[in-house]
Amino acid sequence: MSDPRPLPAAPPFWTRRLAELQAELGAPGTGFEAGIDSGLDTATALARSRLHGHNQLRTHDRRPPLLAYLLRFRNPLVLLLFAASIVSAALGDIASAAVITLIIAGSVTLDFVQEHRAGQAAERLRDAVPLMARVRRDGQWQRLPAAQLVPGDVVQLAAGDLVPADARVLEARDFFVRQAVLTGEAFPVEKHAGEPAEPAQELTAATHAAFMDTSVLSGSATVLVCATGRATALGGIAETLRREPSPTAFERGTRRFGQLIVRLTFLLVLTVVGVHMLAGRPVQETFLFAVALAVGLTPELLPMIVSVTLARGALRLAAQHVIVKRLAAIQNLGSMDVLCTDKTGTLTEGAVRLERHVDAAGRDSARVLELAVLNSRFESGLRSPLDDAILAHAEVDTTGWTKVDEVPFGFERRRVSVLLERAGQRLIVVKGAPEDLLRLCTRVEDGAAQQPLDETARAALHAQFEALSRDGYRVLAIASRPVAPDHAQALVDDESELVLAGFAAFFDPPKDSAREALAQLRRCHVQVKVLTGDNEWVTRHVCEQVGLRITHLLTGAQVERLDDQALAVQAQRTQAFCRVTPQQKNRIVAALRRRGHVVGFLGDGVNDAPALHDADVGISVDTAVDVAKDAADLILLKRDLGVLHEGVVEGRRTFANVMKYIMMATSSNFGNMASMAAASLFLPFLPMLPAQILLNNLLYDASEVPIPRDAVDAEDVARPHDWDADFIRRFMLTLGPVSSVFDLLTFGVLLVVFEAGEALFRTGWFIESMATQVLVIFVIRTRGAPWRSRPDARLAVTSLAVVATAVLLPFTPLAPWLGFTPPPVEMLAAIAAMVLAYLVCAELAKRWFYASCASGGRERRPPGLSR
Repeated sequence: MSDPRPLPAAPPFWTRRLAELQAELGAPGTGFEAGIDSGLDTATALARSRLHGHNQLRTHDRRPPLLAYLLRFRNPLVLLLFAASIVSAALGDIASAAVITLIIAGSVTLDFVQEHRAGQAAERLRDAVPLMARVRRDGQWQRLPAAQLVPGDVVQLAAGDLVPADARVLEARDFFVRQAVLTGEAFPVEKHAGEPAEPAQELTAATHAAFMDTSVLSGSATVLVCATGRATALGGIAETLRREPSPTAFERGTRRFGQLIVRLTFLLVLTVVGVHMLAGRPVQETFLFAVALAVGLTPELLPMIVSVTLARGALRLAAQHVIVKRLAAIQNLGSMDVLCTDKTGTLTEGAVRLERHVDAAGRDSARVLELAVLNSRFESGLRSPLDDAILAHAEVDTTGWTKVDEVPFGFERRRVSVLLERAGQRLIVVKGAPEDLLRLCTRVEDGAAQQPLDETARAALHAQFEALSRDGYRVLAIASRPVAPDHAQALVDDESELVLAGFAAFFDPPKDSAREALAQLRRCHVQVKVLTGDNEWVTRHVCEQVGLRITHLLTGAQVERLDDQALAVQAQRTQAFCRVTPQQKNRIVAALRRRGHVVGFLGDGVNDAPALHDADVGISVDTAVDVAKDAADLILLKRDLGVLHEGVVEGRRTFANVMKYIMMATSSNFGNMASMAAASLFLPFLPMLPAQILLNNLLYDASEVPIPRDAVDAEDVARPHDWDADFIRRFMLTLGPVSSVFDLLTFGVLLVVFEAGEALFRTGWFIESMATQVLVIFVIRTRGAPWRSRPDARLAVTSLAVVATAVLLPFTPLAPWLGFTPPPVEMLAAIAAMVLAYLVCAELAKRWFYASCASGGRERRPPGLSR
């Protein structure tokens, strides 16, 4: 039996009585109490999913491919060209109109197909790491994608989860939620089960409801899903909350470059039109030539090259076990010169084992193990690998113990307490960081007896703790305190006058691959800085084991005493930050960014989410809590710095390939079009017909499509990169004139040597223009000698095929339609010689350019670097 009953749109679910919602949303035919035990059945869930849709927020509906294709014709230049083709047809030039229309359609189709494929690939990668939820379905708890949730589902939440939908709280224990995404309030809010004391009309007062995409900081809860997808509170404002992040420096740079070229194009075209009109050239011919010239000058392929290059990079990273959630993050990853990371699971194996449980005298202690197991077993909040290691170490009989209450783990307190009862006696059991917990202890267990914790004993315990830490152990202190039988609630104030039982020492062996991965990152000029909650002794020990040299270290207490300016200076030279809080991690990331660094942050915990969000590139792992994965730009499927090194290389490779297209557009392509515009002012006829210019542009674009697949030189990935407009401008001023000189030389040879008429001149110039524009990629694509750097086979084949097409077109039946005539063999030989001479001169100019960069102190920077 299925139940397609919709959730009423009004009034808001949090203003209605829980019993009313339960009656509406419970499993049909069972009554809600039976429904909460069994959850919805699959048939009911499917029926409600068809009614309410997927539990997803999308800022914009995904357009059908046909509509997306047609919308590309809204481009002003495309519309202008269509107008030109209509004018041509109206004036009787049917051939030109047909050619222009076909070329427009071909160019738009080429652009659409490449970007559509890139978008599909990126979407598949984003969906590869779905948000999961623990849901009651068909009588059992299951892990399902949150997108499959429907109203009426019963969901369990714990610290580290994102709330997957709008819901009413059925059961809660120390359930604190941060809902700044909706309210802007940074402080966590405690949520309770049942009805509020006073009716809540405003969302901010709904302490009995949890809302989609808010994050669970501590505790646990069982909730009833009341609204999903766009029906949620977040869905109502998704347009503003889910807007695209601010553009990266690279995105801003490419946009400014495109705007610069468009401005130059506009100026050039206006000049050509003005002179042609003054010279009395036909209006139709002038108009068509100016429009075609504008298309030839505009780098309309740049967005597609960037999108496809990023998508190809994302696919390559996926093969390296890195999922890219935001394509622009690939550029930031390549620009990254500082990586901040925790050590657990990154520098170490992440397979934590409980190695020792010792009392104050350093003897093995069953009492310490018993208290540690009790705390970890009954803790319901944020469970750490240390808890798993304690419970996996040995079987401890906890029969007879029941949990009364707990004080969840707090990142500021760095401890967790549980209030337990057995045989009418109640006991507070606390475990946490020794530095903090020792301050709260007044006595210490000595066998069955207890001794006062005087200064001598406290110093001895600190020495024992430090000795364990220096040996590489992660240490927790274990303490307890009996309380009155009627003590019904655990409070932070109860964490005082404790009795220390001893220490639990954990070992997480250094990762075998970490040493080589750190060396690779150093060779790529990426500094690695460790940000950890562990103490300085454990951190130094681990870093020494993996070859990370620590010359300067700061503790959280020292960070707290520094103002932002001083912290920015200190962070530059510090390799390890120990015992730091989430807020301090965020301050460190911000301080490094203020110093001009591009900062990556690798984290997987609830406390890492703010730093992941604020870093230039946030990196998490697929085993991370939902909050961390949501804040990250990249997800590592394998927690290994070696994998991250591959991502850095991929980001730099992506940048280098985009730069190849930009440098071509600013040298040969722009030079050829500028020369043609200049020649049109003096020749008695147009140097190239509008349809020929458009064909030139289409063939040129086709030759550049494989650029995203091209290999790059080692020096291009050796250092972090960044956008450098000055570099591009100087490159254009160096190679652009070389192209223009050879264009003018070609004009002279065609007119003087071969006495070419209009058709033959245009044919020769078309072939020479295509050959120089396309073949110069083999000079520009590498900083070194072209013959020593092998291009991608597809780029080589496509480029040579395009040049061959330009040479053969005048000999085909299409030639009369296109305004071509077969050139004599001598002309082809002369053009070949000039093209070869141009490539040689372009190579010499390139070498001179890089030599001048070297003499200016920029010799080690790959193309486009400013860092």
